[in-house]
Amino acid sequence: MLLIVVGFFVARSQKGIVRVQTGKAQRQSLASVVSASGEIKPKTYVNIGANAFGKIVKLHVREGDRVKRGQLLAQLENVQSSADVAATRASLEASQTDTVAADAAMKTSVADLNRARSDAERAKLDYDRADGLYKAALIAKAEYDAKKAAWEAAAAGQAQAEARIAQMKAQKDSSERRITQTRANLTRVADVLQKTTYAAPFDGVITNLPVREGETVVIGIQNSPGSTLMTIADMSVITSEVKVDETDIVNVKLGQRAEVTIDAIPRKVFHGVVTEIGNNAIVRSTGVATSQQASTSQEAKDFKVVVTVQDPPPDLRPGLSSTAKITTATREDALTIPIQALTVRASSDLERKGGDGGGVQAAGPSFAAKDKVRDDVQGVFVIRNKKAEFVPVGTGIAGNTDIEVLKGLQAGDEIITGSYKVLRTLKPGASVKIDNSAPKKAEEEGS
Repeated sequence: MLLIVVGFFVARSQKGIVRVQTGKAQRQSLASVVSASGEIKPKTYVNIGANAFGKIVKLHVREGDRVKRGQLLAQLENVQSSADVAATRASLEASQTDTVAADAAMKTSVADLNRARSDAERAKLDYDRADGLYKAALIAKAEYDAKKAAWEAAAAGQAQAEARIAQMKAQKDSSERRITQTRANLTRVADVLQKTTYAAPFDGVITNLPVREGETVVIGIQNSPGSTLMTIADMSVITSEVKVDETDIVNVKLGQRAEVTIDAIPRKVFHGVVTEIGNNAIVRSTGVATSQQASTSQEAKDFKVVVTVQDPPPDLRPGLSSTAKITTATREDALTIPIQALTVRASSDLERKGGDGGGVQAAGPSFAAKDKVRDDVQGVFVIRNKKAEFVPVGTGIAGNTDIEVLKGLQAGDEIITGSYKVLRTLKPGASVKIDNSAPKKAEEEGS
């Protein structure tokens, strides 16, 4: 009977006491990490597309081959384009010959003009002499008329020579313009011929070769079947192109360090640095940039981030799945607490009622009606005098399991970390009992 009475009073004394798990606020190094997934890509790569319509007569490379800048990659049939180049080159040579002939004719016309000018001057002197003699009645009128006619004929010959000079100059200008025109045509047909031959734009590796000899290629849009001959990648600089959630992108900056893991190479971490951050959001479900959409979308969005891998293995292939953990901030000797210890309470729940001995209770109905807008306060529960005291805190960067506390706590403060159900329903000022023996996960599942 006595045991029953004692048990009754013990059970009654334990009523209202909440069992909690606790942790300590402690100082340690902390790093904030943003994790994102994507794929391995070379920094420089190019899809070599068809520039002309034609059949592939020769492929000089295979997928996986390493090529040098300027190395011949593929050859399309070029019978017509080669004939056009030969015909245009012959036409250019003919035009150049015509120009040489026009230049010689021009020089001949200049010589004729000089001779005609000399004849005209001599005829003019003879006429002037005959005119004086005729006025002095020293020669007959017939001789005077002959000298005058000779001078007029010489002047006409000079005018004819000058006109021939203008004609030869026009012919020379025309032949020179035909040379210019023919050279332009030669440039055009030579470009058509050149587009039937494909050379490597830089040193790299053939990472994709979707065509075969004998197939016909066509000019089309990029990545269209029949328009892409091959892809060349410069594997000297490897990147991990990942998609970072829009809520984390504000913390990512150029130059931040990152750790890259590749699914195909397990248990190995590669180091990298952020070298590019996209400005356009990408809709997660479609992969289309928001700038390319006609309407707004409320779907989840990501931003492209490029991490340049500093120590890539030599046999790395584009397209391998990768994960980048970007360190966005670090703190040395930071005051930290477990993230799960953070909770929020409405400011109305933290109002103190007078005459309650300093206990923290919920505000009365009159205050709740007055404060219609909920004002949440972030904080933790600290154990003081075996009671849970709510302490507002200011936080900084967050790691994987811990978060930095900027104000409100001191190192060594014992805080309530679980369980989740307890933290969600715990009232400020409640009596608590520390029980760190049971695993938190098991207790939460049991609750």
